[in-house]
Amino acid sequence: MQQRTLGRQGLVASAIGYGAMGISLGYGPGDDAEGAAAIRRARELGVTHFDTAELYGWGANEKIVGRTVAPFRDEITIATKFGFTREMGTDSRPDHIRDVLDNSLRYLGVDHVDVLYQHRVDPDVPIEDVAGTVKELIEAGKVKYFGLSEAGPQTIRRAHAVQPVSVLQTEYSLFERDVEELFPVLRELGIGFVAYSPLGRGFITGTAKPAGEYDPTDMRNHDPRWQPGNYEKNLDAVRRFADLAAAKDATVAQLAIAWLLAQGDDIVPIPGTRSPARVEENTAAADLRLTPADLDAIAEILPTGGFGARYAGGAVPTWI
Repeated sequence: MQQRTLGRQGLVASAIGYGAMGISLGYGPGDDAEGAAAIRRARELGVTHFDTAELYGWGANEKIVGRTVAPFRDEITIATKFGFTREMGTDSRPDHIRDVLDNSLRYLGVDHVDVLYQHRVDPDVPIEDVAGTVKELIEAGKVKYFGLSEAGPQTIRRAHAVQPVSVLQTEYSLFERDVEELFPVLRELGIGFVAYSPLGRGFITGTAKPAGEYDPTDMRNHDPRWQPGNYEKNLDAVRRFADLAAAKDATVAQLAIAWLLAQGDDIVPIPGTRSPARVEENTAAADLRLTPADLDAIAEILPTGGFGARYAGGAVPTWI
């Protein structure tokens, strides 16, 4: 697995990482043992960047990740996040950040985390206070690198002026392109990018079902991309992508991940899965090379992204 540098502070990650959220949250009943097996398989295949968060089960996900990576903890980077409340509000007050990190360290069974993200921008706490708190945690040895998630250009610049930001994490895939408007700022400041939901929450795998056919706890039942009208258009796009992929002896998921990797060597996608077999499929995308003709063909199918908002009910974060 190739390695990529994220930011100018020294953070290095495998070209493809692993997002652990789905083990505990969002995609129906979880399976801790299967999730742990997927994490172990990812490491065997060269993945060195593992992503979790307090929000993903309020410690449950961090415990799974921590237990599983313990034998190879010194060979990898662990990223976690703060900033949500149990009522799904935001809280990035300095004392809360410190409390969340201490809990995360305990759940993960580690003495430091490699990346600490603000999970969502808190409108009630100046970003300078957030960055200053993380700076103190870095100086204390509890954190190595500072990250932001779903932040806009002004917020990124203000935070970066206090504590250099190594990485921004935001949704990015063949279906979701809006974040591309931030790339000039990131590259100007030397900030890497981590793409979450790189497979469109599983839609770009060829296994999508209409809304209502998933477990009641699965968020895709309410995702606008799965609703009538959008679903059919997105399904058609994925079928066309699958034809392109087949011509390269690849799967549609591999094509989608390879497309992300081709957008810049400062980008690391973190596909999540509870299946070791899917981990094998996803990581193989690191060896798939797309030609300019391939990229043109992809752009012809979905020039600006998929159909339907990425969150229901106006929950799309506002970037400032």
